Amino acid sequence: MGGLEEIRNEAVDLENIPIEEVFEQLKCTRQGLTSDEGAQRVEIFGLNKLEEKKESKVLKFLGFMWNPLSWVMEMAAIMAIALANGGGKPPDWQDFVGIIVLLVINSTISFIEENNAGNAAAALMANLAPKTKVLRDGRWGEQEASILVPGDIVSIKLGDIVPADARLLEGDPLKIDQSGLTGESLPVTKNPGDEVFSGSTCKQGEIEAVVIATGVHTFFGKAAHLVDSTNQVGHFQQVLTAIGNFCIVSIAVGIVIEIIVMFPIQRRKYRAGIENLLVLLIGGIPIAMPTVLSVTMAIGSHKLSQQGAITKRMTAIEELAGMDVLCSDKTGTLTLNKLSVDKNLVEVFAKGVDKEHVLLLAARASRVENQDAIDACMVGMLADPKEARAGIREVHFLPFNPVQLQGGCEEKGALCD
Repeated sequence: MGGLEEIRNEAVDLENIPIEEVFEQLKCTRQGLTSDEGAQRVEIFGLNKLEEKKESKVLKFLGFMWNPLSWVMEMAAIMAIALANGGGKPPDWQDFVGIIVLLVINSTISFIEENNAGNAAAALMANLAPKTKVLRDGRWGEQEASILVPGDIVSIKLGDIVPADARLLEGDPLKIDQSGLTGESLPVTKNPGDEVFSGSTCKQGEIEAVVIATGVHTFFGKAAHLVDSTNQVGHFQQVLTAIGNFCIVSIAVGIVIEIIVMFPIQRRKYRAGIENLLVLLIGGIPIAMPTVLSVTMAIGSHKLSQQGAITKRMTAIEELAGMDVLCSDKTGTLTLNKLSVDKNLVEVFAKGVDKEHVLLLAARASRVENQDAIDACMVGMLADPKEARAGIREVHFLPFNPVQLQGGCEEKGALCD
């Protein structure tokens, strides 16, 4: 199994070597693996799923009570119950309970919303294939995609989500939609020998492939790992820490001054002085600020999640809002990824031809069934989509293909009579 250890450590470039060498390196054949071999390789490579980082929910909840603003509140609670004795009065249980309730409310809201926003691995897992058709023990069968290991032979057909990174075997080319990984808005052609990535979708064709990477070792898995392992202290957290530190310093200075004034100078009773210090502690911190901020960012995180965005930390909402420049070479991944026609910008250079007639011809050159994004856009601009085929019969249809250019032009159209 020494060679397989090198595969796990990614010491072998399975993406670019000839396909026959892939089988040699993976110690497998085109007849697939046996169930025993699959079980042994699971021990080496692990299951074909993303590793979700586990953390104690209790410690995570308590972590929201460990910050400068909470420290001041906790100090006030201790003072209310432990120091507020004297003058024949019992400890200040009312203030103690009120402060603890506020702390728990702040922490609970922050914990719930951060937990919902931060489950990045689970959100990404939803884009992976739940089941796949795999060749095991010489027979094809549908299995859980999580059992796949490098060396498995899988079948990929129209509509399937690619279950793992794989190299295509002999057959006709596939059309693969990998926009979720690369941002390319149109399907790309994958020929035999090419690599297909986990999480991409087959839009055309059917072919067999040999798995070369699974789980966190896939292209998708590496991207997911980067998202799920992000723990940098953001600008928003730095601002909150600065506010907390300022409150602590200000309150500390105020307490020193108040102690000097109340006891040595005014000679107040112990209990009265402690009650004044409690007022300073509680009044000197913005108790509701953490709750208000958590709820506000939770609303923003929820709205982003409805648009398919994955929020690792709620504080990322503030950081995104404070962005000055965003550099990207993609369009569809940042916009609505929908095409539209602005009739005001359509220009007609042929004499005797009006704009509406040109738009009608464009719609007639598009499919009315099994439409792609361009077809839907062209037909949808008509007042009545049925006009696209009204009174005509389609003889031949040439689909739009931006990759294969003929005579320097991007061709698309239907021959009608």
